[in-house]
Amino acid sequence: MYKVIGANQQQYGPATAQQLRQWIAEGRVNADTLVQPEGATEWKPLRAFPEFSTIPGSYQSTPQIIAPTLPPGSYGQQTNGMAMAGMIMGILSLTIGWICCFGTLFSILGLIFSCVGLSQINRNPSQYSGRGMAITGIVLSVLGLVMHFLFAILFGLMGAFGRALGGIH
Repeated sequence: MYKVIGANQQQYGPATAQQLRQWIAEGRVNADTLVQPEGATEWKPLRAFPEFSTIPGSYQSTPQIIAPTLPPGSYGQQTNGMAMAGMIMGILSLTIGWICCFGTLFSILGLIFSCVGLSQINRNPSQYSGRGMAITGIVLSVLGLVMHFLFAILFGLMGAFGRALGGIH
């Protein structure tokens, strides 16, 4: 297992030798990238390790590591999926939700997903990001519910008014 210092001076890993080979192939690391093997105390360029010196055409002159793909929770935060789903449902409730009366369903689902996402973010703020998406989902979903409710009342009143006028001749 290895730790890597990227061009952005962030530390990544632990990563396996296979992951490092993949990053080399993707151009995310090169011969000058600083690497620290497990149990070591000093950082060395990748070219100093014999297991990486035989990979043909794998080194570039400039390190380009940006954020390697590591399992969730290995570093930083991940966007909360429920918050994202809630925001998407809120958007759908106000846009295509008017087709076939799915807007109310999208609004209810958006409200549920957004509230669950916001709760998860509040419980684990170091693990999850997406508070803005959750709040946006709540606002759009509530707005969608209110608009669907108002249109239902409006169309109900128009129907009742039309029947009342239609009955008088």
